Amino acid sequence: MPHQLEDKLVIAISSRALFNLDDSHQVYRNEGLQAYSDYQIAREEDPLEPGEAFPLVHKLLRINERLGGEPQVEVVLLSRNSADTGLRVFNSIQHYDLNISRAAFCGGESPWRYINAFGCKLFLSNEAEDVRYALDCGVAAATLVSSKGGASDSELLRFAFDGDAVLFSDEAEKVYKTEGLEAFTASEKAAAREPLGGGPFKPFLAALHRLQQAFPATEAPIRTALVTARSAPAHERVIRTLRAWNIRIDESIFLGGLDKTEFLKAYQADVFFDDQQTHCQSASPHIATGHVPHGVANP
Repeated sequence: MPHQLEDKLVIAISSRALFNLDDSHQVYRNEGLQAYSDYQIAREEDPLEPGEAFPLVHKLLRINERLGGEPQVEVVLLSRNSADTGLRVFNSIQHYDLNISRAAFCGGESPWRYINAFGCKLFLSNEAEDVRYALDCGVAAATLVSSKGGASDSELLRFAFDGDAVLFSDEAEKVYKTEGLEAFTASEKAAAREPLGGGPFKPFLAALHRLQQAFPATEAPIRTALVTARSAPAHERVIRTLRAWNIRIDESIFLGGLDKTEFLKAYQADVFFDDQQTHCQSASPHIATGHVPHGVANP
């Protein structure tokens, strides 16, 4: 890995997640690749509208301004476009003054294979297959499923995570799925002092935690929340797991099966990651939402 990326928080994002490419994608589906290419080249000086992940990327890049010195957050564009048709995407990046300089334009091929080469900690895409491959490579990844890419006006960047199969392994969720709530509760109570295994988003949460520590505790521009269907007594194992990992999470919300959406809205989440489609569908009209196709809920 190039030295300048070793210690940075590197996030990879697809062009369709960063910008609204619905119109051109429809041209591709209806008329084919050549028509799509002609459409993009004819409009390459017309800036694209922001996509679902644009507010998140904008806030992430602003963190570098607060840190000063060498940037600690890097956003890399990974695209199925060719460099020729992708020129409109880079022109749009310049139009919005986004500090994104690295990209891979893959000419119709999947870009996931460059994720580890860039040292990415997170990959966001609209292509579920690419996301699954990224997860197989050991990188936190999510399919953006939201119909809303908005975010709060605050400069504070708020991440919300589900627990089992996202931050943690799905070992406890397997018990719930196969044996039911009573067995799950008994199992978690018995294993309260045994840390859970890490899920696909553990390394990303750890990277956020390191970035938070570059600021005084009251001035960190990032806030994290665990939003889980767990409740007491299954809460103890979660708390002890995070303690064993030496990772601070700012807010922990144990809902005992309540719908997560109103709590995410109250928290003012900029983005929410969950492994279960039902939770994602509920949150997606209100919060930028990433489905994590991992674990027993996603065979």
